Amino acid sequence: MRLGIMQPYFFPYLGYFELIARTDRWVVLDTVQYNRKSWMNRNRILHPNNGWQYINAPVHHAPRGTLIEKVFVQDIDKAQNRILAQLGHYRGHAPYYHQVIKVVQNAFTRAADKRISTLNIAAIESVCDYIGIYFSWLRASDLGLDAANVEHAGEWALRISKILGADAYLNPIGGRELFVPSEWDAAGIKLSFTTIPDLRYECWPYVWEPLLSIVDVLMWLPPKVVRDEILKKSLI
Repeated sequence: MRLGIMQPYFFPYLGYFELIARTDRWVVLDTVQYNRKSWMNRNRILHPNNGWQYINAPVHHAPRGTLIEKVFVQDIDKAQNRILAQLGHYRGHAPYYHQVIKVVQNAFTRAADKRISTLNIAAIESVCDYIGIYFSWLRASDLGLDAANVEHAGEWALRISKILGADAYLNPIGGRELFVPSEWDAAGIKLSFTTIPDLRYECWPYVWEPLLSIVDVLMWLPPKVVRDEILKKSLI
């Protein structure tokens, strides 16, 4: 079983879905500290005039040390309405505008509670359904993990991999320095890394911006093209 573990980001960029597409099981890492300056409740789309802008789901104040699983969205309906309004400038330009609006709406509809992790999981599910990739997930908070004696960040992934019986673990290349390969060799688990997709696409009358939310990518490209793109990359 190929395992992937990531924090639940808000409508994440394409590379996040490349990782999902290569895994058999996905663990939502909601047992680590929430960082308000992370991608947990925001991401980037094109700005109607120049460059990019944030879309976000504002959350209630979370004191330092609050775990992701304990962070709640202030007003889900208001967040949805604002994001849909921000996406309005794509209408008349992006060929898949109406389809993507439904993907976003479906994400908010699926959210079973007001936790930001729940909303983000629903958003990831909605995107995976749309582009046609398998997404089987569970929350780290449901595994009853003990943080005692965890010496470094990469050890979390190793412990979870052992608990779930994974024989392979995949991670984005940007986090490579977090892992000690010899620990994985000793456990008999293959450690691999996904590369960052460099997918450029026409978005006239705008100027293409790199590493935007998957929402922007899907505005311009059909689901099959996106799926094929993320599956053609090689592992390191």
